[in-house]
Amino acid sequence: MEKSVVYFTKDISPDGLVKIYDALGVKLKGKIGVKISTGEPGGHNFLKPELIGKLVKKLNGTIVECCTAYGGKRQDPKDHWQAIKDHGFLNIAPCDILDEFGEFEIPVSGGKHLDVDIVGEHMKNYNAFVNLAHFKGHAMGGFGGVIKNQSIGFASTAGKAYIHTAGKTRVAAELWNNLPKQNSFLESMAEAAKAVSDYMHGNILYIDVMNNLSVDCNCNSSPEDPCMKDIGILASTDPVALDQACIDKIWNSTDRGRDHFIARVERQNGRHILPYAEKIGLGSRNYQLVEID
Repeated sequence: MEKSVVYFTKDISPDGLVKIYDALGVKLKGKIGVKISTGEPGGHNFLKPELIGKLVKKLNGTIVECCTAYGGKRQDPKDHWQAIKDHGFLNIAPCDILDEFGEFEIPVSGGKHLDVDIVGEHMKNYNAFVNLAHFKGHAMGGFGGVIKNQSIGFASTAGKAYIHTAGKTRVAAELWNNLPKQNSFLESMAEAAKAVSDYMHGNILYIDVMNNLSVDCNCNSSPEDPCMKDIGILASTDPVALDQACIDKIWNSTDRGRDHFIARVERQNGRHILPYAEKIGLGSRNYQLVEID
């Protein structure tokens, strides 16, 4: 089996981000969205405008996001726009809340939990995306990388509820009373990520930035401080290979904080998403790491 290529640089800087994007050797065409997490107000580990700005400008890209399902300061679009402004993203590029004015369904194929994925209506306006994720731990998923950024990240508020409950409800207020078995949630995330990939006909490039390695997600308004030293930036055309490579970087690390990070992933059986995503055809866990430094 041919291995997916994952590129790696230790250079976590605007130039390093551009360099690893160029290493992918793929020219995206048309209107390009850069999918990030804009970060819950109070949190501080999200990817900063000063880090991503050079790449976004190179792409002539639009920063895209969707509203949350858990309340907080990004569920209502007005509050979300304030967070986007306060976190500095409007200073570097146009921004777009994909589900601000509506949503639509895209088909899920090959899965066992979701029949559709519910995504922001403005997704229709883009020809390609760069899935630019901050790799970190996550209270519900164990970890979050490009697969989470593509599944939960592109989903509308209703879509997020649908994924989190493995297809039980689309109503955000009903989410917490309808949580499924953990593996069903992880598998639903993989199914939604594949639906987005299928809808875009593969016109998505993937980047994981391994800095500010907290066990908590950017959706947390009071995240735990990072427990590991920054590792670098990884990129691929294969999201499964990319997240697998990041997990391997954690597992193979000699950092004294690795055990704490691993405990968070294992508590939620987080790695289960990778073989399931491979099984349904999102990508391959078989990869070759190419260092570009």
